[in-house]
This record gives sequence, C-alpha cells and structure tokens, in this order.
Amino acid sequence: MIKKITIVAGISVVFLAAACKTKDLKMNTVQKETVSNKKEVVYQVFTRLFGNKNTNNKPWGTIEENGVGKFNDFTDIALREIKDLGVSYIWYTGVPHHALIHDYSAIGISNDDPEVVKGRAGSPYAVKDYYNVNPDLAVNPANRLQEFEDLIVRTHKAGLKVIIDIVPNHIARKYEGKNNPEGITDFGVNDDVSVEYKRNNNFYYIPHKHFEVPDTDKPLNGERNPLVDGKFEEYPAKWTGNGSRLAKPDRNDWYETVKVNYGIRPDGSKDFPELPAGFDAKSYKEHFDFWKGKVVPDSWKKFRDIALYWTAKGIDGFRYDMAEMVPYEFWSYMNSAIKVKNPNAFLLAEVYNPNEYRNYIRLGKMDYLYDKVETYDKLKDVIRGNSLPDGLSDIQNGMADIEHHMLHFLDNHDEQRLASPEFAGTPEKGKPLMVVSTTISTSPTMVYFGQEVGEAGNENAGFGTHSRTSIFDYIGVPNHQRWMNGGKFDGGQLTQSEKDLRDFYKRLLNFSLNSSALMGKYQEIQTVNRHDTQGYDSGIYAFTRWSDTQKLVIVTNFSWLTTSNFELKIPSDIIRKWHLKDGNYTVTDQLYNKSAIQLQVLNGEGKVHITIAPSESFIYQL
Repeated sequence: MIKKITIVAGISVVFLAAACKTKDLKMNTVQKETVSNKKEVVYQVFTRLFGNKNTNNKPWGTIEENGVGKFNDFTDIALREIKDLGVSYIWYTGVPHHALIHDYSAIGISNDDPEVVKGRAGSPYAVKDYYNVNPDLAVNPANRLQEFEDLIVRTHKAGLKVIIDIVPNHIARKYEGKNNPEGITDFGVNDDVSVEYKRNNNFYYIPHKHFEVPDTDKPLNGERNPLVDGKFEEYPAKWTGNGSRLAKPDRNDWYETVKVNYGIRPDGSKDFPELPAGFDAKSYKEHFDFWKGKVVPDSWKKFRDIALYWTAKGIDGFRYDMAEMVPYEFWSYMNSAIKVKNPNAFLLAEVYNPNEYRNYIRLGKMDYLYDKVETYDKLKDVIRGNSLPDGLSDIQNGMADIEHHMLHFLDNHDEQRLASPEFAGTPEKGKPLMVVSTTISTSPTMVYFGQEVGEAGNENAGFGTHSRTSIFDYIGVPNHQRWMNGGKFDGGQLTQSEKDLRDFYKRLLNFSLNSSALMGKYQEIQTVNRHDTQGYDSGIYAFTRWSDTQKLVIVTNFSWLTTSNFELKIPSDIIRKWHLKDGNYTVTDQLYNKSAIQLQVLNGEGKVHITIAPSESFIYQL
C-alpha cells in the first residue's frame, strides 16, 4: 500500500507500509545476548587528515602542497579532548602501509605505479605491507612503526582504546612484505600460478594472461610520472579485489587490489572444514578448540598472524573491511584466536546483507556489524523527505535478538557527510537523527571526526569528490581544522553554531556512556501516538528506554520547519512495567536540563504535554 504523507512543511513524501525485518538463511533461533553494562562510543579518525593544518586544498595537490597529518598530531591534549567528547575507542583509519604516490625509495620502499593507485595519497584499503605503517604518517618515515607504537601508548594513557583496519578480502596490486616477522612468508610466494585456483594459493590467477591497465581517467590528473606508461607488470594476471576475473578490469572495479583466496573454489563451493550444527550457540573458546589441528587454507593463517601481531602491540580491536566477502568459517578461526589472546577485543565488521547478519555474529564471532542498510538508510530516507520515521520501530523490533551487535553511525569515510547537502543539508537537521541513532538501542555509537563540528565534505580534492571527505587525496578538513586551532585543540576558530553543535554531541555522547536505561529495555510508543494523538505531526518519533534504576521517554522532531504541540501518550503496559501509580511525576530533559514537565498518570495511563521545536529532541528522565 502506498499513500502520500507530509513529514515536513511543504514536502510530500511516499511512505511504504512495510515492516523491515531480517530473515536469516542459516538459522532463525532467537538467542538471548549477553551485553556489556555501558554504552561504547567509537570515534573514527582518518589518521592522515586529522592533524593536517594546511588549508591550501588544491585539487590533486601533492603532500608538499596540501600537507598531511602525522601520528604526533594526536597529542595528549587532542586525545584528552576526544575522550572528554564522550569516546571509548579511537579507530585510527588508514594506518597499515598502503600503496601511495610519494617517493620513499631512500628508506627501501618501492614506488607505486599511479595506474594501479587511486588518487595521489592512495586508498587505505589497498594495503602494501601489513607489518608496517603508512610512512606519510610519520615525522621520520624510517621510524614510522615506533611513532605509531608511541601513539598506542599515548592513547591508552588518555583512557582510550585503539582500533585499526584489517582488510582481509584484498591487498594492493603491488604487495611487498618487507617487514615480515621471522617465519612469515609473503603473500603469493608459494603459489602455483599455473592454475586458476588451488586451496593454498593466496590469490586467484588468470593463467597465461598479462594484466592490462584499465581504461580510466588520466592518473594524477595527467601529471607526468615515469611509471605512467600504460603498463603494469603482473603475469599471470590475478583476479581483482571485487572478484572481477578479467585480465583487464573495468574502471569501476577495485583495480588497485587483488582478491585473496580463502579456499572458496571458483564455482563458489567451500574447500575447508565447516562448522558443525549448533556452533552458533558456542563460545569463542569452543570455536578456538574446534580449529585446533584442522587443515585450513594458507591465507587464513596469514591473516590470523597479522591480527595477532597487532594484538601483541596493544591494539584493542579491529574494523574489518568488506567482511561478508570472506567466509564466516574464516572469521570463526581468526576471531576466536584473537579473543583467546584478548577476550575484550572489539571486533567490528562491514557487512551489508541482513540475511547474513546472524551468521557473522554467531558463527563468525563478530562483536559488531554496521547497521547501515536498516537504521542508517532509514534515517537518511526520513531526513531527505522520502519516508516517515515510524518504520524505525519495525527495524528495532525485527533485530531485537541481535540489536546490541548492530553498531550505529551517521557518518564515516565511505558515506556522504551528515551535514552535506546530499544528506541532511545542515548539521542542525542531523541532530534528531543523532539522538535516535545513539539512544534507540544498546549498540555502540560511532562518530566520524569533524561530524561533531558540522563538517560537510564540500572540497574538490581531486580523485575524491564533494559530499565525502576524500580518502584518496591530500586534503584539509575545514571545520575540523577550526576546532583543531593550529594544534591547540580548543575550538578557538569555530563559529558559535559549530561550538553549539559540538556541545550537543558532547552532552549526548556522555549521557549515553553513563545511562543504564540505554543498556536496558526498548519499547516504541510511536504507533499509539500516530493513531490517536492530535497534533502529532509527521516528523515526530517517540520511544521509551528503561532499566531498574532509570526511565526515559525520548521524543524527536525530524521536521526542520514545524513546531509541534501534543499530549504524548504513555500506554498502560509501560506504566505497569515502570510500577507507576496514579499521580503526577516530574520528567526532566537530560540533554540541556532546561525542560522539566509533568507526566500525569490517570487510570493507569500516562500523558505528558510536549512542545518541541524544529530539529529538537528531548531525553526525558522520570
């Protein structure tokens, strides 16, 4: 059924009356999950961009022209300010040494061919050497690993934990493991290149064919470079990272990378032991024991060794790129090995197929997955005027058994900036989305650096285009640079509206860290109010959260034009669960502590008068 509804004044939207629920291909059992007793907040920083003070922002600018941030820019003051924002973990994005266009041959690093590198600064997801770090990020590139180890120590000293990327599905076209620990062989060294597939090959091959450079725009925007000659020597050609089996990949393929072989035959069948029935309910220790003595593909061992190498250096967790392109049996093998070494490791996976969520959580032993295709996409649809917020209730209820594992975010390096015209349009319009994203579930919340000061990603960086902060170029991040204030990290150059926005994020995130209700029960009150409440305008969304010690009513207004006045109903079943008797109760907003109103309970039902301004949210505590 399709009908027209208005969510904001003057904007007509289409609302699809359909529940958003996941259906698992492998299991439909509802399991009670054990969750931590406090919210976690992840702060993602694009490490190369965070400390860059250069504001030149020339499209396709060199590192000398546009500058680059360093590990040392994360000073004690910077880390303290991030911690005080309400953060538990920092995800340092782009740390492993990846392919890039800059001459480091003086310290033994080979130059990369611009024809198989995206941009000038390179994609952080084309890793060139897993046992060292990006030389761009070091004051002394020859000492780069020590500079990163010092940053790990500083981060821990600030009371924060460290996450870095592992990209298991693909590696750089020109991978060179020049820093392998003793006993570690490089990717592909022992491969039989005469065949397309063999279980212990690290790559898939296109026998007897040379790799051909794809037809792309001119590398480096046409700048002369001795390696730009229309050729890249790779024989035999390998499958490309996204699975393309063409010797000459398409320009839209992940042509800068090659796909890693995990024992999946070219016909899609599995060439390794599978987990027995019932292992979805078993612990990581039982998974670890299962793999003892099992013969597994060589690539499994290589990535396990990489993860354990960084775990031993004090890394507290990993974000896994495109995890669903790798079988969950491998994740069981690797994640259980990590958890044996560090039971508190934070393991976050990029998975976009709801049909596979439960497999990667329960069989792959992931702690968290991206809640992208449901909550994120729904919120983006709402603020762009394409649907009502009501479907958020169906999403939350449909994932009730795994909701703690579905990490919430509104901004990251892959997505359009929340404040960009292509998303919310202004950072203020993003506020109600942030409140709902942070408070609707027990899952961790993730914030992307600059989001808290309204960064809109408007720059033309060169290879990367506007609306996303480029991950391929040397570029500055203007709003964030104003907060950084030349390294003082005091917000000294922010506008008043940017200061107010950061204050909002700080209040919300710190509240979430300390709220027992946000780790407790959820119940929507949207349906009853949508049907029965006069003045309950299209952009309003409301729900309740509670624990034994804290009761919350959360009300948000997604409209950026309409002030709404209504008597919010609190249904009798919630009143019973909260053990409230008839009478009047004061509820106080926890974001700004400026609004205290009366909840009236009469004949076992509650109501409270709400006046809510455009883009405003209240977190009312009983």
